Amino acid sequence: MLNFALFGAGRIGAMHGANIAANPGARLHSVFDVNTALAESVAAAHGAKVAASAGAIMADHAIDAVFVASSTPTHVDLITAAVRAGKPVLCEKPIDLDIKRVEQCKRDIAGSDVPVQIGFNRRYDATLREMHDAVRRGDIGQLQMLVLSSRDPDIAPMDYMRVSGGIFRDCTIHDFDYARYVLGEDPVEVIATGSVMVEPQLREIGDVDTAMVILKAPSGALVHINNSRRAVYGFDQRVEAFGSKGMLQSENFHATHLRRWSPAVTNSYDKPVPFFFQRYADAYVRELNEFITLIHSKAAPVASFEDGRRSLIIADAAWESLRTGRTVRISYD
Repeated sequence: MLNFALFGAGRIGAMHGANIAANPGARLHSVFDVNTALAESVAAAHGAKVAASAGAIMADHAIDAVFVASSTPTHVDLITAAVRAGKPVLCEKPIDLDIKRVEQCKRDIAGSDVPVQIGFNRRYDATLREMHDAVRRGDIGQLQMLVLSSRDPDIAPMDYMRVSGGIFRDCTIHDFDYARYVLGEDPVEVIATGSVMVEPQLREIGDVDTAMVILKAPSGALVHINNSRRAVYGFDQRVEAFGSKGMLQSENFHATHLRRWSPAVTNSYDKPVPFFFQRYADAYVRELNEFITLIHSKAAPVASFEDGRRSLIIADAAWESLRTGRTVRISYD
């Protein structure tokens, strides 16, 4: 059984803490958050300790691994410290909002065999994993188009939006990562456009809430991504892979699969599940399971530090395209 330390005890940190505590291969040993009340709440719920500092966790030989679910600006420092302390680390996306800090982190941890896994949860979803596997097996022949729709149920508060890094680094980065995963190759060019259709205050910070992105892969395969910060009917998550021999679709998840017919409704499912907690609940459990497995087996993570780096590079290129109105070539060097 591995002793875990959890950084961050907010909404997503509390969820990860519960998953660690429920996992038969793990024990939630310590929790740290700058908000002591949050840390105390999560620790008390699972019989864990409240750590005095990040340094205390890194120095504690009883702690085998760390889960970083704290605010994005803390990620680089915590990854670096964990690797130097010899503690495997699973870190929520993104690694950072600034690619320069990510590149420095890459240099700082280079040569280490300490596992670093990035929390791109869609790679661990059973349906989306099977789509990836089916494409890679050639079930639909040559992949020609990949279409991803990712729409949140509502926009986050402006206090969050101001520090989110913008829609491409905060939201679309999941789509960039999953596109790379399914393509099996890195996109080489991007064109992006966006509008403010939901929250007018976003204009003041140079962000958008409605966006479309087209990526082109070296093979010629095209990826279309559409995002919205507000889908009034629920958490809208759909993927379509189209190839020379067929098509694959991943549809929305619903509370039930009951369909309804009436004078007012024809062939209608219930609304999609409310948000990512419900849609990707199993994916988060699988993500943790695979992290524990790779610690024991020394295997490579399905979502690596380099995957996080490359997805941020695509996000930066998409912002450049949005700003300039031009197609942008993507370089990963």
